[in-house]
Amino acid sequence: MAPKSFFLVSLCSIIFFHGCLAQIEQQQVWGGQQQPQQQRQRQSRQESECRIENIQALEPTRTIQSEAGVTERWDENEEQLQCAGVAVTRHVIQPRGLLLPEFVNAPKLIYVVQGRGIQGVSIPGCPTTYQSFQQLIEGRSSQGQQSRYRDEHQKIRHLRQGDIAALPTGISHWFYNDGETPLVLVRLLDTSNAQNQLDQRPRRFYLAGNPQQQGQTTFERSRQTEEERSGNNIFSGFDVEMLAEAFGVSTETARSLQSLNDNRGNIVRVENGLRVIRPPRREEEEDREQRETRYNGFEETLCAARLVHNIADPVRADVYSPLGGRISSLNSQKLPILSYLQLSAERGVLYRNAIMVPHWNLNAHSIIYVTRGNGRIQIVGNYERPVFDGQVREGQILTVPQNFAVVKQAGSQGLEWVAFKTNDNAMISPLVGRISTLRAMPEDVLMNSYRISRDEARRLKFNREEMVVFAPSRSGSQQEQRWASA
Repeated sequence: MAPKSFFLVSLCSIIFFHGCLAQIEQQQVWGGQQQPQQQRQRQSRQESECRIENIQALEPTRTIQSEAGVTERWDENEEQLQCAGVAVTRHVIQPRGLLLPEFVNAPKLIYVVQGRGIQGVSIPGCPTTYQSFQQLIEGRSSQGQQSRYRDEHQKIRHLRQGDIAALPTGISHWFYNDGETPLVLVRLLDTSNAQNQLDQRPRRFYLAGNPQQQGQTTFERSRQTEEERSGNNIFSGFDVEMLAEAFGVSTETARSLQSLNDNRGNIVRVENGLRVIRPPRREEEEDREQRETRYNGFEETLCAARLVHNIADPVRADVYSPLGGRISSLNSQKLPILSYLQLSAERGVLYRNAIMVPHWNLNAHSIIYVTRGNGRIQIVGNYERPVFDGQVREGQILTVPQNFAVVKQAGSQGLEWVAFKTNDNAMISPLVGRISTLRAMPEDVLMNSYRISRDEARRLKFNREEMVVFAPSRSGSQQEQRWASA
């Protein structure tokens, strides 16, 4: 009996070890242990593309009207977006509007600018944990009560203003507006990411509808890119008979999958409201709050991965000044899936005339989307003049390349933004303030570098005690008028 017992114990130990190893390997791949490879690929793709000497605040260049909303796209051929290797889209979804299922060729971050809704994500191989069933009462001669599922699907996530949703490459997803006001989403697609093995063009693969055909003239279609002209969903390219056989449905149903005569666009109206299985909103949000505050970094797996985090809640601000504003960051320490996506985000709120300290991004490009208000931004590279010096307003985007210095000052309406960053742990280096680069230097280095006195060097180091957000000075209103006239 002893050899047999020893064999069983050994076998169980081997199985347990390999099970743990598989789990660790899954978490390493999901958790971003391939960072050096991703960074090298991003660098090799961009070596010949970041020669920016002039940056502009950009508006959307293309608008696509659908039955229940509008899709707006920024021109991905813009030099600053090509440098950062990203594409940006904005969706405005009307109440009871459904953004049809799709997947894309690169990871992306989605910021909820306004409204509320629900998001569905279909992760291959994961169970359908949301189930609805009814009890069928059988005769006494049978086994008693039996359950039959009426519907089942993967997890549904509630979204609200200020949420960031993270989506890996090739994962299908959809959005629905279950509120009473428009749901506004801004989406950044990181086409230079190593997970994209096609090219740097954004490629959207639709699972339903006929998204690009709504309201387009022949002239408009001729100006579109190759990707934009591919209007039908992926089923439209298959043979109808083969589709019918694969799904086990009629050819009429197979033709419906192809949506050849569907002119509703990529946002369609659900007349009687969308019926899905989901817990009450309050219960789901309380569960999310608990997971975000108690997460210990050990239980994250692919199917249970947290994909949504709110970045606009003032209570979660990383930097706060009662007179200046607040800054909140979202990185892979707070949302672990970001280490796999190699992306992060920043949410900034500056009160009237307040300043975010001049700084540069150490390890990431930053794509700023202005969510509210107005202000002035200066971006300085290694050129004789600023690459950008101008006013920005709500709805515009602006790219700050890696290592370019930037300073922001709010206007009369304040300034709010969300910044998408191309590193999962993006870092900044302030030029002024308590944690600044100059404050970390010896006085003599400053004296000899700038040919100034010791008193002047000390003032450079210690005049500002704030961290990142500076309250407006007494002359702030005069400076605002001077900037407005610049």
